[in-house]
Amino acid sequence: MAEHGAHITTASVADDQPSIFEVVAQDSLMTAVRPALQHVVKVLAESNPTHYGFLWRWFDEIFTLLDLLVQQHYLSRTSASFSENFYGLKRIAMGDTHKSQRLASAGLPKKQLWKSIMVLVLLPYLKVKLEKLVSSLREEDEYSIHPPSSRWKRFYRAFLAAYPFVNMAWEGWFLVQQLRYILGKAQHHSPLLRLAGVRLGRLTVQDIQALEHKPAKASMMQQPARSVSEKIKSALKKAVGGVALSLSTGLSVGVFFLQFLDWWYSSENQETIKSLTALPTPPPPVHLDYNSDSPLLPKMKTVCPLCRKTRVNDTVLATSGYVFCYRCVFHYVRSHQACPITGYPTEVQHLIKLYSPEN
Repeated sequence: MAEHGAHITTASVADDQPSIFEVVAQDSLMTAVRPALQHVVKVLAESNPTHYGFLWRWFDEIFTLLDLLVQQHYLSRTSASFSENFYGLKRIAMGDTHKSQRLASAGLPKKQLWKSIMVLVLLPYLKVKLEKLVSSLREEDEYSIHPPSSRWKRFYRAFLAAYPFVNMAWEGWFLVQQLRYILGKAQHHSPLLRLAGVRLGRLTVQDIQALEHKPAKASMMQQPARSVSEKIKSALKKAVGGVALSLSTGLSVGVFFLQFLDWWYSSENQETIKSLTALPTPPPPVHLDYNSDSPLLPKMKTVCPLCRKTRVNDTVLATSGYVFCYRCVFHYVRSHQACPITGYPTEVQHLIKLYSPEN
């Protein structure tokens, strides 16, 4: 059993296949980035809707665009996504042997690169949009908002009924693939890697050395553009690369902070946060010597404690919560500046008239 556990946690020297913990960790990294950024945008939009409201309305599209820039930057320069590169992994095209593997600094081949971008960027965007669509359709169906016509009603109901099972099958597919990966029966921990035509491997010493020397080599080989079109293309390429590099550097620096935000605002952690940040419960107010059997309080709840008659124009005293006739309590408070039952300091503005349906 211990030998099997060691096989799961560590890879052999000859095999560059990462452990299940490494691949699951890199998957959870990008999963944590999105909700953390979404919370930051939500706070900005609530604090200043005029200036930052569009960020919340178009968050999915803006995040997808930024994700596209970052993933394209890493895939073309390190043969890995942002999270895979963060954990020292790379993507290897299927069919490449150990001897014929490209260095990570060479980037992925174009076919695998665009497949990887589609899987990393487009599929999550479509999944988020589909989940929002299903959520809105369920709300409309539950509250009968814009009920569907009889022509589409069956399809509409069938879609809502089938989606949970489709989603369960999708997640089950990933779970089965991870179990096969743990047992050494598959090269991919995710079916999406197989669709992209790649597998994950660890960065070698040659890969790390090539990645470290690549920026210096690129700056030495840079030549001035000759024509205007080449200058424009070079400027655009530099601008896009600069934006992608800035985003990737910012994510690398702030990734731990984003994970902390995701943990801090997770639903499982809310009770812990409340217990740590909640102010102590204030002690109850000190009442004067009275109780429910006090002679000042009538036994019938509809009787005014002052005039001992059925109340007229019910008025509650905000400082104590007792109800009186408006005329009775108004004259008493104006004369004594206190509640007639509890003796709490009271002003006329603390009187609140109660209106019943009959009135």
